[in-house]
Amino acid sequence: MEFPFDVDALLPERITVLDQHLRPPARRPGTTTPARVDLQQQIMTIVDELGKASAKAQHLPAPITSASRMQSNRHVIYVLKDTSARPAGKGAIIGFLKVGYKKLFVLDDREAHNEVEPLCILDFYIHESLQRHGHGQELFQYMLQKERVEPHQLAIDRPSQKLLKFLNKHYNLETTVPQVNNFVIFEGFFAHQHPPARKLPPKRAEGEIKPYSSSDREFLKVAVEPPWPLNRAPRRATPPTHPPPRSSSLGNSPDRGPLRPFVPEQELLRSLRLCPPHPTARLLLATDPGGSPAQRRRTSSLPRSDESRY
Repeated sequence: MEFPFDVDALLPERITVLDQHLRPPARRPGTTTPARVDLQQQIMTIVDELGKASAKAQHLPAPITSASRMQSNRHVIYVLKDTSARPAGKGAIIGFLKVGYKKLFVLDDREAHNEVEPLCILDFYIHESLQRHGHGQELFQYMLQKERVEPHQLAIDRPSQKLLKFLNKHYNLETTVPQVNNFVIFEGFFAHQHPPARKLPPKRAEGEIKPYSSSDREFLKVAVEPPWPLNRAPRRATPPTHPPPRSSSLGNSPDRGPLRPFVPEQELLRSLRLCPPHPTARLLLATDPGGSPAQRRRTSSLPRSDESRY
């Protein structure tokens, strides 16, 4: 494939490796090129023309290799130059090979899904006039050595029948593992792969964050006393001998202990009579004319109708 510019000067080596930046390689000493010539634009032109020729040879509706695609993906393209043919002293291009790593879900021989990221053959083209001259094997072998990969470890994207015959002839790749996508892998692809296993989330160590801290766990083990009045002990099932007094001002202060059993009314009055009077009460009784012992005895004996009010 010829171009209107000096390919031999642009690509000094027989096989040139280009990445997504499409920068021209280092030039050989003594080689001069006009400063106004955009070398990167020439490389982009070569990539575009090679992609169009490959799509035409494979009967594809559109090229799968172009300069814009190369710049937007982390792919590598190997360009093979014809050093013997020098039409008009400008050189020519024999073909190219594009590779790149891709994350794929592939099936093994047990039809188990495996997530892998192999090196993939994305596009491969040798000019029609130079096929069956060993140029394809030369380019392919150079790529294997550069990428340090074995042929059976590759995944091929939509290979043509011509490419499958090429791999069978030169690398004995014949038996394929059926897939549900457009990629083809050969027997031995999983020889260096780990056995498929579903990865579970790792267990957290003791020192990592948990739903609650260890101090909280110790706190939850201790029974927490509910607030008053829910902390009162339940009342005994035995009913009292007498109904409770209507006045609840005696003995019902909001303490936080369990409720005491109700004291019968007669026992309560008896205890009040037996209690010694307060010194202040003695003084009042001494000064009160109606506070004689007889009066006190009369007032202490209340009628039954009045007593029921307490």
